[in-house]
This record gives sequence, structure tokens and C-alpha cells, in this order.
Amino acid sequence: MGPLHVAIIMDGNGRWARSRGHARFFGHVRGVRRVQEVVQEAGNLGLSALTLYAFSTENWKRPEAEREVLWRLLRRFLKVETPALLRSNVQFRVIGDRSRLSPAVLSAIRETECALEKCTGLQLTIAVSYGARDEIIRAARAFARECFEGSMKPEQMTEDLFSQFLDTAPLGSLADVDLVLRTSGEQRLSNFLLWQAAYAELTFVNKPWPEFTAGDLRRAVQQFSSRKRRFGGVEGARPSETPQESRT
Repeated sequence: MGPLHVAIIMDGNGRWARSRGHARFFGHVRGVRRVQEVVQEAGNLGLSALTLYAFSTENWKRPEAEREVLWRLLRRFLKVETPALLRSNVQFRVIGDRSRLSPAVLSAIRETECALEKCTGLQLTIAVSYGARDEIIRAARAFARECFEGSMKPEQMTEDLFSQFLDTAPLGSLADVDLVLRTSGEQRLSNFLLWQAAYAELTFVNKPWPEFTAGDLRRAVQQFSSRKRRFGGVEGARPSETPQESRT
């Protein structure tokens, strides 16, 4: 059985560019082209959800000039690709802390989300200004506020209920990640979907993101299908599928 939700840490853009004598931003430009190809291949493979790690909370430490290039590329990607995503029936959303994003970036995100909100195919999520620890803290604060206001009680907390406070809540049953894939040869999660990837299989590809192809994604999905997943139990077991509790 293949994965339903694949999450990719798109790593190595800057190093790829520098190794070829280019400025780091050149790697980001090439990396955007990989996104187009990989999203299309995800649809071809029948994936239900694809999440891409584009900009972490730690990436705010990068030089302002590089950040500005990334924001321009994101806005351009959304403007250019929205019609194609609509034709492919791809639903789109952004997760992360939006409070630090500029009005121009926020506007571009909202326009694309609104344009694609009724699509029913691949669920494409891009993590921007995202960190899993930050996400979990924000979720805990949101639950604490509801307890303070009297709409909930601490003893009501369960894993399923907590998941409804996370950024990925709109994905419903697809929120949990089956396969996390990271490019560039680095072998760590880097604060990405720590809650959602609790039972995920991990694949590390020894090539930078600008060199990652549709074929690489296809091979990773095929390799996933050959793995035996036990989820801490016997072969064939699945994680608990307790119905999610309502927040209303």
C-alpha cells in the first residue's frame, strides 16, 4: 500500500548554487521549478496530500536580501501556478505563523487559497514561517484559552482533540504523515511536523532539492510500499483510529 500523505523537506538550494559558483538565490530559483514538477508527479502517483517545507521559523535568521528573494519567488509561484493547480483540482493551504508575513505575501496566499478552496483533489500544503515546536505551543495556548473561557476542561484533552488545534487540522484524517522525505543528504527532521510525523517512514535522498526529480519521488513512494509498518504492534497493525472528538 502506498502513502497517502508525503511531506518533503526541500533542502540544499543554497549549497547547490554555491557549489556551482552562483549566489544562493539562484538555487532558490531552480528549487521553485522542482516544486512544479513534484506537485504534478504527486497527482500522477495518486497521493492524497503533499506538504512542502518552504521556510522555517529558524530561516528568519537568514540575511534580509535572501528572505526577500524567497518572498518574491513565493508570490510569483502562487500567481503563475494557481491556474494550473485549479485545472488539476489541487486544494492549497499554507501552515505556519502568519503574523510575521508581510501584507503582500499574506494577500498572495489568501488569493490562492480562496481560488482553490473548492478543489477536491491533491491537498497541497506549504509550510511557511513554520516550526513544529511553535505550532505545538500555539495549539496548547489555543486549548488553554478555551479552558479559561469555560468551553473546555483540561481533562477532555486527548491526542485526537489536540490534533484539531494544530495547523494541519483542516486535513482531517490526512493530517498524519506517512512518508517524510528530505533532500541534500542531511538526516534530521529540523523541527518539521513533529506531531504529525510520529509514525512516518523516513527517506533521505543524497542530492540537493534543485536536482530532485519526479522520478526520485516515484522511487521513494515505491520504496515506501515495500516497507512493513507495525506502529509499535504486530505486522499489519495501524495507529489508533479513534473518532476525533468535536470541539463544538
